[in-house]
Amino acid sequence: MESKTARLTVLIDPVKKKAFEELCAAQDQTPSQVVRQLIRDYLEAHGVSYSTQSRISSVRKP
Repeated sequence: MESKTARLTVLIDPVKKKAFEELCAAQDQTPSQVVRQLIRDYLEAHGVSYSTQSRISSVRKP
């Protein structure tokens, strides 16, 4: 897990922001948790590794 954090500012339409926040709340997750997962998934989909990635999750199954 990451030990330090950095801020990422994203501009989004207020209606989409509200819908996103409501969906996150309904799924008992914070918007930050969901965005972090989206970023991890995006990096993985594009074959990008990073230093805080666990060794186990970086091993691809055949």
